[in-house]
Amino acid sequence: MEKSSNLKFRLTVMNFLEFAVWGAYLTCMGNYLGRAGMGSEIAWFYSLQGFVSIFMPTLMGIIADKYIQPQRLLGLCHLFAGLAMVCLCLMGATAEAAGVNPDKALFITVYAVSVAFYMPTLALSNTVAFKILTSHGLDTVKAFPPIRVFGTVGFIATMWFVNCATSGEDGFSFTFAPDNFKFQYTYMQFLVSGLLGILLCVYCFTLPQCKISHDGTQRQSSVFEAFKLFRTRKMALFFIFSALLGMALQVTNSYATPFLTSFKGIPEFADTFCANNATLLVSISQMAEALCILCIPFFLKRFGIKIVMLMAMSAWVLRFGFFGCGSPDFPGVILFILSCIVYGVAFDFFNVSGGLFVDKECSDDVKASGQGLFLLMTNGIGATVGTLVAGAVINSHCTWNADGFLLGDWDVCWYIFAGYALVVAVLFAIFFKYKHVKE
Repeated sequence: MEKSSNLKFRLTVMNFLEFAVWGAYLTCMGNYLGRAGMGSEIAWFYSLQGFVSIFMPTLMGIIADKYIQPQRLLGLCHLFAGLAMVCLCLMGATAEAAGVNPDKALFITVYAVSVAFYMPTLALSNTVAFKILTSHGLDTVKAFPPIRVFGTVGFIATMWFVNCATSGEDGFSFTFAPDNFKFQYTYMQFLVSGLLGILLCVYCFTLPQCKISHDGTQRQSSVFEAFKLFRTRKMALFFIFSALLGMALQVTNSYATPFLTSFKGIPEFADTFCANNATLLVSISQMAEALCILCIPFFLKRFGIKIVMLMAMSAWVLRFGFFGCGSPDFPGVILFILSCIVYGVAFDFFNVSGGLFVDKECSDDVKASGQGLFLLMTNGIGATVGTLVAGAVINSHCTWNADGFLLGDWDVCWYIFAGYALVVAVLFAIFFKYKHVKE
């Protein structure tokens, strides 16, 4: 049997690449879309991730249960997603050479194919890690968190890479200085993601085998059984508020970098570090996320799920509010940094704690499907609706100028989002009843 240290290292590499694929474009894609004549469709691009999360993870889960070993299916999904990303890069390069914008409908379609195959890998990669660790006699509770943290490291690594990498007239180089050819502004970010996805496909086929279980029928039916959880008032309210708060999840992923980059269109802020390194600044959010994961067990045991969820909701208020109050020069940039720091609480205290709450409150026969329902309400329905609404709000207050910068009343938009998060927090505090017993 393979040594546990070597096994953990191999799974660590898998997780690193899994999220490195996503980090290459998730937070900076809006910058390119604005320059390619698709700025008004940013919300649709990000809402597609939520839409496919409604059905694709379940579909791929059934296939992994019944027909294809999970590690192989993980590789195939990354192959298709990666090839689609490479196609996006080629479409962008071809359009630029011709002096036109990419065909909007075709570009969105190819992107939809990519995320349709990528989003299920978030669950499949966990399935692969859990199966391999368990089959080798390792405790997943102890062994998995250190492995998963390197997924966030991979996400940050490619964010930094596309923030600094540039391929202009002087060739390929790295810089923090103003440069319109940085990958964070161009179609090259899709190439980075695509090549990493294809590399991960090859790597997945070298991983230990995961035996197929023959309970796919039970899993398929239990997905619908999970909706019976709505019969319980506590769980029904929890899932409803999960969807409401899920509406905030993709707002800053969609618009944080276009917002920060927009200061390049204002002469007095055009040369600030913040305006020219938006992706790097936003990566502080992921650093905070990695650290906050370690705090969750303490806060859950000490305060319980209701207080922890309220902390997350309050953090979303601050996340949006700090963006509204800040500026790219000193000392205003400190508020932008604080916004990125509180993101760790806003995201982890909601997503991770919510998943632990579902696991605790659900019976064994619906634990897995209960997690699927939580994902459906947050990253599916909530994120899709929230991104589209946020896009409508921003498009009504901001417009793209000829230089590809989204300018307008950004502070009003951020205050609207902060007000929404505050209303959700107040309603949650009033209506969600949960008595915590300290452990």
